[in-house]
Order: sequence, then structure tokens, then C-alpha cells
Amino acid sequence: MEVPEVPKKKSKLTLYIIICLFIGIVLGFVLNRTYMEPVNRELESIDLAIKDVQLQKGLSGDTVSVNAQLQQLGNERNVILTRRDKMVEPFSLLADIFLRLIKMIVAPLVFSTLVVGVAKLGDIRAVGRIGGKTLLWFVSASLLSLLLGMLMVNLFRPGEAMHLPLPTVGSSSGIVTVGFSLKQFLYHIFPASVIDAMAKNEILQIVVFALFFGVATAAVGEHGKIIITFFDAVSHVILKVTGYVMNVAPLAVLGAMTAIIAKQGIGILKTYSIFISEFYFSLLLLWCLLLFAGFLVIGRRIYQLIKRVKEPTLLAFSTASSEAAFPKTMEELQAFGCKDKIVSFVLPLGYSFNLDGSMMYMTFATLFIAQSYTIPLSIPTQISMLLVLMLTSKGIAGVPRASLVVIAGTLSTFNIPEAGLALLLGIDPLLDMGRSATNVIGNSVATAVVSKWEGSLGPDSSET
Repeated sequence: MEVPEVPKKKSKLTLYIIICLFIGIVLGFVLNRTYMEPVNRELESIDLAIKDVQLQKGLSGDTVSVNAQLQQLGNERNVILTRRDKMVEPFSLLADIFLRLIKMIVAPLVFSTLVVGVAKLGDIRAVGRIGGKTLLWFVSASLLSLLLGMLMVNLFRPGEAMHLPLPTVGSSSGIVTVGFSLKQFLYHIFPASVIDAMAKNEILQIVVFALFFGVATAAVGEHGKIIITFFDAVSHVILKVTGYVMNVAPLAVLGAMTAIIAKQGIGILKTYSIFISEFYFSLLLLWCLLLFAGFLVIGRRIYQLIKRVKEPTLLAFSTASSEAAFPKTMEELQAFGCKDKIVSFVLPLGYSFNLDGSMMYMTFATLFIAQSYTIPLSIPTQISMLLVLMLTSKGIAGVPRASLVVIAGTLSTFNIPEAGLALLLGIDPLLDMGRSATNVIGNSVATAVVSKWEGSLGPDSSET
């Protein structure tokens, strides 16, 4: 796949996204104070009532009637939340439709580009060599993200301010847990059907099949050239479709931000301001470390890389989905000078093995919940938790709230109340924005580094 010709006229997509981002925040704030205020007041009164009943529970001996009251109040709260979601549905639909369009593109784009990339590498030895370098960077970056998250959450200890009592047995966050086992892990890697994997957007399974298909295409020799030409054309067509879809990205950003702020209000930032600021500071530190590691390999060109990926990074931040930025990231990396066969190989793998922002968040959130319930965790226990997260997170979808599923499974594995996830549900969209943007940065640096290691990093297209 050749690098698409860069248009002479500079794209204004980034500017439009930033404008819509701020319009969404302002519009959401106005709606929160007017249109959404009655339902938000109902929700606040229900929350206060739940707290009062929980306090009475510690004083009253009649736990049966108190639990019945909590159940009734919980049901009323869910009804109000559903009604509130309906009220902002016109705005959230803009973001949902955009994400569906992106998910429509991702599976065929990953498959076609990875098949071409692997086939162009020529043989299994080249695949093994580049794959080994890629996985070495991915594992190192993932461990860095997990360890940094563990270090920062132990340093800041944001959960200690919560002082929460342990929840009653059977309390749930509403997130379906995913228990860890070797069988489930292997089943998650190897597809029973590539069609089913594509239908469900199981990126890791698509990657596995594409690796087999690409190696086999290279092995059949002359006949394989037909397949390479075909999928090369397919990837060009899908990238063209991507261009059409990206035109509606600013509207998706507007809808997403309006819906979040209208429901949660600016107050959600004040309520969890310490946790949010500490998490974003940790992400910023991770960005610095990843970019410094990239600087050690590609030198001053790291600054040009940052300029190249600012648009997909902003898109991932605004939509809280690193998947949404995948096609644009691929295009910008090729324009940066990374050879198409490296981009086609490394970037799809990164979306299964190198979600640095999500990795840090999973450590941060899991230990935050343990701290909130004053559950002591020794350093060896925390390290074993990191290893579980390292395995269970592979292949996680780059879509909103996907990390919560893995966190829920990890909590149950280490006997931490899974209901604690409710502490983060309100601010998760805000946190998801930061970790999605970090995923884009991490995968972009990884692709540039592997290209440099392979001697395949050419000049930026703007310099030729």
C-alpha cells in the first residue's frame, strides 16, 4: 500500500474538532443548568436518601427492611438514570453513530493492511524478526504503564479520602465480570471463526488470522501476488471511506461532550477533582516517558511525530475511543515516513497488545478501589495483580468502558468488592478520554521506533 498523496491544502479537521469540543462543553453546561436540572435534582435527592439509609443500617438491627429500602431506592435511581439518558439521546446518538461507522471500518482495515504488511515482509523469518522487536517494545511499554500506575497510586493514595464501608454481599456495579483463566485467555486469542471475530470486532482474533493468512500468502509465491494486489486495493478503498466518515467527526465530538456535561455537569469535575488531576498528571508523566524513549531511538524527529499525530490524538480524546483514531493514525504515520509494511504490521498489533493508557488506568482504578475500602494490599500482591492485568487486558477493545470489564474481573480475582466500580462510573467518560489519547501516542511511538530499528523510516512527506 503506497502512501496516499498529501493534499496541498492543509486539513482543518483539527480546528473543527477543537471548536466543536468547546461548543459541546458550553452547550452541555447550559443544558445541565436548565433542561437537565429537574432530573439531576431528583437524582441528588435519591443519592442523599440512599446515604441516609446506609447510615441507619449501622444503627438499626432490622437489616432486612433496610436492605429492602436500599433495593427500592436503587431501582428508582436506575429509572431516573434511564430517563436522563433519554433526554440527551439526540446528542449521544451523534457520537454513537460515528463510533459505529468507525467500527464498521476497523475490522476490514486491520485485516487487509495486516495481510499486505505480513505478505510484503516476504517470509516467516522476517515476520518473526519484526514481530519480536514489536512485542519487545509492547511488553516493555505495558510494564512501564502498569508499574508507573502502581507507583503513582501508592504515592498519591487517592482512595484513602473515601473511607467507605465494605458493601453488602451481592452488591454489584452492573458491569459484567470477566474471570481470568488460561482457557478463556487462549479462547480469546484464537478465533473459532474469522467471520464471527469480524462481526464482534475482536481485533486480537482478527490479527491472529491475518498473520496466518499473510504468511501463507507470501509462501505460495506467484499466486500470492494476486491476493496482495487485491487487499492492497481494498485497504485504499477503506481509507477513502475513512475520509468520508472523518468528515462527521466534529459533530460526534460535539454530541459526546454535550451529553457528558449535560448529564454530569461541571460539578463532577469538582467532586473527583483530586483523583482526576492525579490520574491526568500520571498520564502526562507516561507521555513524557514514552516520547523520551522514542527520542532515544528516532532523535529529534519525535517532535515531527507529535505534530503528525496531534489530530488522531485529539479525536481519540474527544470521542473516548482509540479505535476512532485508528485509520487517521495509520495515514499520518505513513506520511511521517514509516513504510506501509511496518505500519500495516505494527499498528494493528498495537491495538491488541499496546494500550498504554488503558493499562495505567486499570492499575490506578483497581488500587484506588482497594484503598477506598481500606483493603491493604502488599507489594507482592500488587505485582501479581499487574501480571493478571497484563494478560487479561490483551485484545481489549479500544472502545468506551471496555477497561471496566477487565477491572471488574480483576477485582473479583483478588476479593476486592466489585461494587466499588460504581465509584468510577460517573467520571469514567472523562478518564476514558485521557487513556484513549495515550493509546494513540503509545502506538504511534511504537510504530516509528520499529520502523527505525528496521531501517525503514523514510523522510516526512512534507519534506519531499
